[in-house]
Amino acid sequence: MPTKPDTATTENRERSATVLDLDQLAVHFQLQGNALSRLLGLKGRVVKAVDGVSLRLARGEVLGVVGESGSGKTTLGRALLGLAPTSSGSITYQSADRGPRVVSEMRGAELRGLRTDLQMVFQDPHAALNPSMTIEEAVGHPLVIHGMAQGPELKRRVEEALDKVGLSPTERFLTKLPSDLSGGQKQRAVIARAIILDPEVLVADEPVSMLDMSVRAKILQLMLDLKRDLGLTYVYITHDLATAKYFCDRIAIMYLGRVVEIGPTEEIFDHPRHPYTKALLAAIPEPDPEKMLPRNLPRGEIPDAAEPPLGCSFHPRCPEAVRGCGWESRDLRALVEEHWTRSDTAFDDEQQILGDLEHLDAPSTTATLGSGGSSAVRGILDRIKGEDPDEPLWSGVTSIEDTGPGVTVHFEKAGPPALRRAGGVDVACVLYPDETSDRDEA
Repeated sequence: MPTKPDTATTENRERSATVLDLDQLAVHFQLQGNALSRLLGLKGRVVKAVDGVSLRLARGEVLGVVGESGSGKTTLGRALLGLAPTSSGSITYQSADRGPRVVSEMRGAELRGLRTDLQMVFQDPHAALNPSMTIEEAVGHPLVIHGMAQGPELKRRVEEALDKVGLSPTERFLTKLPSDLSGGQKQRAVIARAIILDPEVLVADEPVSMLDMSVRAKILQLMLDLKRDLGLTYVYITHDLATAKYFCDRIAIMYLGRVVEIGPTEEIFDHPRHPYTKALLAAIPEPDPEKMLPRNLPRGEIPDAAEPPLGCSFHPRCPEAVRGCGWESRDLRALVEEHWTRSDTAFDDEQQILGDLEHLDAPSTTATLGSGGSSAVRGILDRIKGEDPDEPLWSGVTSIEDTGPGVTVHFEKAGPPALRRAGGVDVACVLYPDETSDRDEA
């Protein structure tokens, strides 16, 4: 895939104003729990899908939001349009003609009116189009809903939108149903429906992930052409850094509801700071089969968003983790169980000494282990440490004290790191603490 066209010089002069301003945005979802917990009035768990995101989107900019499934990027995009409820913080839309409006406080008719300025392109074009509507009806439906056109004027504007997205001659497509179109043609129709209201901002949620490789570059080029011709601003949500490199001016890397690194696209690719960003870049496939690249990929899986790790959310998987990353009881359990997978003979004896480990699943900076004597428990911990002295968890241990028949391990307390300036980006990582004071927005 070619690199993104160099349009920064002219566009930087044009986008001097902020169009979207997010201030400590949070979107939390309450899990209901089981029937017994509801009967007893116990509170369910809370999924922090977006947890304290602050950023500004400049008019005319393309901002990429990148992360794995479950990182919160789609929820963030939906919140920008009021499709996901805001738990705290704010989203302010700086309209070009009507001044600032707080999206997170809009309801009802006011929120519906926002659709003329902010629109969304969804991931699956097959599901985004009503199968019983013709393309003319589907693309023109927003104009009907908002009472902006009817009759010959409605048809004229539909034809104009279809022509802009490359569905021409338009007469061939007006009477077709979505089932008559290819995947790429359906996505063009979805984009036409999004631009027909002449919005300022398009939130594009994985707009090419459901398409064949042969048409992905064409759709992205179409979106760049529309940006140039219509003065659009994009929030481009993706898990694919390769397309983000081609399409975006800036990239925000998300992990478990937080932005962990944000900066210009070239800086992110040339000098990634956060270990998670490095892992995503390392996972990009290399098209040359003769070229071997080192793959220092993160261990384990993305944690439970309802109970994220203490400190830095990425630290249990991080190959560069250090003392102040936020080690806790769950990390110790994972380390003990990993030790048992390497030794069949150790499990039976050591499990009797350490006792039940399930209580370690409650996030805590203290972990009490053992029912077979403190010296025996210390011996097991020393044996585990000896297998890998460089395991970063041990650097986070402040003390180990005898507690009855076992021991209590104390970890250094640490909160989630804030975004800090590091070179040309902002990064939320304890490895970059000193360049400037902590910054909460980018």
